[in-house]
Amino acid sequence: MRKYDVIYQDLKDKIEAEIYVTGSLLPSERTLQEMYQASRDTVRKALQLLKDDGFIQSQKGKGSTVINRQEYVFPVSGVVSYAELAKQFHLQTRTVILANHFATLPAKSFKDVDPHVTTKQMRFLKRVRYLKGEPDIIDIDYLDPKVVPPIPESAAKDSLYAYLEGQVGLTIAYATKEITVETATEEDRRYLKLPQAAVVVVVRSCSSLVDTTKFQYTESRHRADRFKFHDFARRMRP
Repeated sequence: MRKYDVIYQDLKDKIEAEIYVTGSLLPSERTLQEMYQASRDTVRKALQLLKDDGFIQSQKGKGSTVINRQEYVFPVSGVVSYAELAKQFHLQTRTVILANHFATLPAKSFKDVDPHVTTKQMRFLKRVRYLKGEPDIIDIDYLDPKVVPPIPESAAKDSLYAYLEGQVGLTIAYATKEITVETATEEDRRYLKLPQAAVVVVVRSCSSLVDTTKFQYTESRHRADRFKFHDFARRMRP
């Protein structure tokens, strides 16, 4: 077994045994070099494997933080905004803002993506996304006001992530996502132009910054006839 695989496995075992608990920092790279009598490059390869497999989140100048593996990325299309996807695939889109104010986070709805979620006041943004002139998705966002400033209409209609990263200066890192199929609500039917017995694909997510701060809870309600799922799977190491 390669040296960095040995280091990876030992650190993984210690994380799973809660020797290094969620939210704590792993020893520094220099300390790990001394612990395992390994080069910096070997230690960095081991840390990259831990990051790829969802055990840690690295932040330049602060080290590697142990995260709850259930909070690692489970992408529908990665951690990317609807506007960014539209631009990438040259799609004709339009956004209609239904609400942009404060509202209470419905904690119960997000328990599966964040077991520690609590009911609190959040910035509330609700939008209908149109693709090629037809309503496609209802996006419902709850944003932590301690992290996210007021959302201008221009950002709400364009790319929220471009605004948060480009103008606010946040670094968005990873998200937990849950996908379910649910009976369409009256609001779904009205805004997405669905028949009475329709269903929608609901993607609920909790997004975190590079320092592991949870800043956004999102419920995206998709027309089932237009929803397509793509994912990348890694074979577990024996």
